[in-house]
Amino acid sequence: MKILFHWAAPTVVALLLAANLSAADITGTVTNKTSNKPSAGDDVVLLKLSEGMQEASRTKTDAQGKFSMPLPDDGGQHLVRVTHQGVNYFKPAPSGTTFVQVDVYDSAKQVQGVTGRADIMRVQTDGGQLQVTELFVLQNTSSPPRTQMSERSFEFTLPEGAVVDASLAAGPGGMPVNSAPVPTGDKNHYAFVFPIRPGETKFQISYHAQYSSSFSFHSQVLTPTDEVAVMLPKSMEFKNATSDFNASGEEKGMNIYVAHAVAAGKQLAFTVSGTGQIPRDAQDGDAGSAPPAQDGSQGSADNRPGGGLGRPEETPDPLHNYRWWIFGGLAVALVVGAIVAVNQKPRTAAITTPPAISPAITAKPAAQGRGMLLEAMKEELFQLETERLQGRISETDYRDAKAALDLTIKRAIGRQGSSNQPQGSLS
Repeated sequence: MKILFHWAAPTVVALLLAANLSAADITGTVTNKTSNKPSAGDDVVLLKLSEGMQEASRTKTDAQGKFSMPLPDDGGQHLVRVTHQGVNYFKPAPSGTTFVQVDVYDSAKQVQGVTGRADIMRVQTDGGQLQVTELFVLQNTSSPPRTQMSERSFEFTLPEGAVVDASLAAGPGGMPVNSAPVPTGDKNHYAFVFPIRPGETKFQISYHAQYSSSFSFHSQVLTPTDEVAVMLPKSMEFKNATSDFNASGEEKGMNIYVAHAVAAGKQLAFTVSGTGQIPRDAQDGDAGSAPPAQDGSQGSADNRPGGGLGRPEETPDPLHNYRWWIFGGLAVALVVGAIVAVNQKPRTAAITTPPAISPAITAKPAAQGRGMLLEAMKEELFQLETERLQGRISETDYRDAKAALDLTIKRAIGRQGSSNQPQGSLS
């Protein structure tokens, strides 16, 4: 017995040491960038991406804004979610990560410094319908920085008879996610329930209305906006009901009309007539430009005069900045994110994408593709949880939506696993 114990004891000790080493913790700090102080008492949740955003562990930040919680030894990717004053902030935690730094901001229903950079409408006709896709670009330059969040984070109006078809939202550096606007109770008046964090936030909405030979827009601008632009096929006519809009050149078979420095409360009126569709080369995206990078910087520059929107003196700077959207859209960016995330292979430096997608994107490393997917999933989770907390979604619908998200993630992992590459969770 003594001999057996003599040999067994070291083995048991070794096993215990191995267990302790594998049961690692993930630690981090949360900083309140509004006060530039540690953020104490925030809820911190570790989510397992390989199991459909399942909660792995939970804790709170201490007085120094620090936290520590168990990290599953599953080799998978995780996401750290910090909730501060009702707004969620996320930080990806790829395999091997043991420390993260998360920045949060104080939130308020109304924040000084939230203004509109651009409001761009693309108009076309199809089968007796007028089809419009509209992009709102907001800039939050609050000082000190704060997040604007309420049941009416961003309000806007639509023309009479408009029926919403689809909508997307994208936070600073984030991928677009589905986010449905809600009626405010006033006629043709809607609002997005989506946080407007410091930086640039984009909302895109597509809608249609019955159309015969002409259609009149009477929209009220509720947020002061640098540039409001209307783009339509050259086969259609634009008639300005006031003197707000000026012709601003044309590109790829579309005429552009712009109103500058539009004040809040301003009523814009114009009429479009005739028929026409956005040219296919404009719908497919512009091969010479790309969406802004995840850090907010712009893609490859266009060396043509005025960036392709006319001569430099005719090109409003905000429109030049969002030229990638004009010939692609947030929907294209969402598709790109999905294709990159699903088709990318581990340790692959370049990604093959369909011809319609900008070549500038193909040079991005696989790591960025993974980050794009994480951004998409975190915003989708935020929106789902927000609707649940506000009682805007039933428990049944919540479970169904969560299950659909789980299925999407599992399908992506499954496609990776069938590519004859080493198995891994989105790695």
